[in-house]
Amino acid sequence: QVQLVESGGGLVQAGGSLRLSCAASGRTFNTYTMGWFRQTPGKEREFVARISWSGGNTYYADSVKGRFTISRDNAKMVYLQMNSLKPEDTAVYFCAAERYGTTSRPGDYRYWGQGTQVTVSS
Repeated sequence: QVQLVESGGGLVQAGGSLRLSCAASGRTFNTYTMGWFRQTPGKEREFVARISWSGGNTYYADSVKGRFTISRDNAKMVYLQMNSLKPEDTAVYFCAAERYGTTSRPGDYRYWGQGTQVTVSS
């Protein structure tokens, strides 16, 4: 069982930065692939970034590549550093976990946080 709690969302101007955090519980955190997804009203949840259970591999959606960085540490935290933010990055951002996960599909992730709102003004 894994519980996830996101924080760090807020309102920022275009071109600014935010760092999202995800605090995970559970004794086997180092066996879980961690992902960040986002969703806007009326749209499906979309993949943003994921990091392997070892932390050695990261993957990004084309729309955020070069601007966002996902990382994790031994304190059961996962981060999403978001730079050069654009209005189209406005969404609710979710942290997700899947044991030894290898995909970027939301349906393949078992555990989800409650989400944190990110709003980028133009």
